[in-house]
Amino acid sequence: MADRRTLLLMLVAGGAVAGGFRVLPSLFEGLPEFEPLDDPPGFRRVAGGSVSSGFNPFAGLSVGGSEETPARVSPDSLHADLCSHLFRTAARSEGVVPIASFADYYCPYCRVQTKRLSELGSELGPEVAIEWHELPLLGETSILAARAALAAKRQDAYVAFHESLLTSPFRANAEYLSLLSERIGVDHDRLIADMESESVSRELEISAALSRLFAFVGTPAMVVGRTVIQGEISDRTLRRIISLEREEGWSSVC
Repeated sequence: MADRRTLLLMLVAGGAVAGGFRVLPSLFEGLPEFEPLDDPPGFRRVAGGSVSSGFNPFAGLSVGGSEETPARVSPDSLHADLCSHLFRTAARSEGVVPIASFADYYCPYCRVQTKRLSELGSELGPEVAIEWHELPLLGETSILAARAALAAKRQDAYVAFHESLLTSPFRANAEYLSLLSERIGVDHDRLIADMESESVSRELEISAALSRLFAFVGTPAMVVGRTVIQGEISDRTLRRIISLEREEGWSSVC
C-alpha cells in the first residue's frame, strides 16, 4: 500500500512539474528585442503582431479631401518639437509614461487593440497618458470617419464619437454621421464645417507625417515613451514596456 501511495505521489508531482514547464515560460516571458532607430534618435523599435495596411498615409488628407494635393507637413519638420506633436500635453507631464496610439477605425486589429488599450489606461490611471492619432489608411470611408472624430473633438465629443465609430458595424457616411451627431448631441452643421477645416486637416497631416517618420507600415501602431511598436502586442508585453520606460526615463528623447 505504501509503495502504491509513493508511486501515486510521484506521478502527481511529475505532472505538476510538466505543467509548470508549460506555464512558467508565459509567466516569465522576457521583453522582446529592441532595435535602435537612427531617426528619430533615441527611439527603439519592437515588432508586434498583425497589421492592416492601405495606401499612402498622405493621400486624401488635405482640405477638401483631394488625393492629388500633397500634404504640407513633412516628417523632417517635426523633429524640432517631436514629443509635443507625438504626445501633446502628456509630453510635459512628470512621472507619466505617454502612449501615442495610431489607428484606423476600420482596421479589425485596431478595434481589438484600442479597446484593450483604453481598458489598460483606465486601470493604470495617472501612470499613463494616451494620445489618439487618427491614421486613416483604408480608403475614403476611413478618412471620413477620422475627420468626423476630429471635428467632434472641437465640440468636446471626441471620446463619444471615437467609441461609437470603433464599435459600430456601419461604415461612416453622411446619413450615419447625421444620426450619430443627433444621438451624441453635437451640432451637425458645425461638425460638417469642421471636418473640412484647416485645423482638422493639419492634425491629420501631422499624424500622417509622424507615421512616415517612424516608418509605420500599417495600423495599429504605438509609441510608448521611446519604444515604437508596429502591430498588435500583448497586454503583458505592453505592461512590461511601460514599466521599463518609467524605470529608464523615456523623457531623454525629448
